[in-house]
Amino acid sequence: MTVLGTRALNRAALARQYLLAREDTPVRDAVAHLCGLQAQEPQEPFTGLWSRLRAFQPQDLDDALTGRTVVRTHLMRRTVHLVTADDALAWRARHDAMLRQRSTAAYRRELAGVDLDELAAAGRAVMADAQPRTMTELVREVEGRWPAPPRRALGEVLVAALVPMAQLPPRGLWRTTAGVRNLPLAAWLGREIPPLSPDESDPVGRRLVRRYLAAHGPAATADLRAWCGLAGLPAAVKAVRGELVTFRDERGRELLDLPDAPRPDPDTPAPVRFLPAFDNAILGYQDRSRIIDDAHLGLSVAGRRAVLVDGRVAATWTLRDEQLTVTALRPLSAPERDEVHAEARALATFHGADPDRVRLTTGTD
Repeated sequence: MTVLGTRALNRAALARQYLLAREDTPVRDAVAHLCGLQAQEPQEPFTGLWSRLRAFQPQDLDDALTGRTVVRTHLMRRTVHLVTADDALAWRARHDAMLRQRSTAAYRRELAGVDLDELAAAGRAVMADAQPRTMTELVREVEGRWPAPPRRALGEVLVAALVPMAQLPPRGLWRTTAGVRNLPLAAWLGREIPPLSPDESDPVGRRLVRRYLAAHGPAATADLRAWCGLAGLPAAVKAVRGELVTFRDERGRELLDLPDAPRPDPDTPAPVRFLPAFDNAILGYQDRSRIIDDAHLGLSVAGRRAVLVDGRVAATWTLRDEQLTVTALRPLSAPERDEVHAEARALATFHGADPDRVRLTTGTD
């Protein structure tokens, strides 16, 4: 079986993540191809799309959100993602059990004795009037029946798991600060969430496997689980295995892939790219060694924004008070510094900051 080295996996991931070359893909199609963008920090997806799409304009994402072709919702890993309306509806029922399990695990003690099905029914009844509500407003209408649990526990499990919700604009619009107002997905999108098929080969899971590999492969099943948070995909993987090709990585793990997906030459040049916080190019794997060194793994889960140099995380960046600061994690050559500086100036301009106030530092400066 062919062994793919770390650099080969890196270039494959970059190609599929639109990080080897910016694409001309429309925003809705890019969000679909990427299987969504993590978006608990509302402004971060704008940088993620700017780094991936040629001539990206923030208004394009604003229009997709207000036009309801893209939606903010809790989905993979119980985190807020930007996904297409079609994917939100098609994938939600398959994620229900995971969302409920992760939400209740976080508040197990506070929710002891609460019948979650009754709580879900109460939440749906409140939201049946199709009026947007904050989490606080929703809890206020149900807490009389469950006075003991803290409001936070009731609210989080309702909006993140029990009632499929969309977070409505203006939340997530460009340079807009707005609280979360929730509405059931079906009401916001005007379409019902399809129920899970009883087919034991897991048709939704099969589509998830193919879509994940198109955006992240080649990858192991452990990487797939780390991306979506779903443990129960063996039937789906088994059902599609005949369509796939297999490799091994340098650790000996079996990697699955789509036969015609891009796997560029490992020596393909990789341009400098600035990633937003919690980008799935990093978090979408259990083994993240293809893109980030073990010593820096904590940066990604802590929400630090990353800079890719030669395809790997080599710096972090911040934008505060109109100054964009890049902090190198390793020594950068003079050509690398020049390329980082040029891309940083372009990013500063995109964010409306002064491109002349870009600073590169080693962290000890």
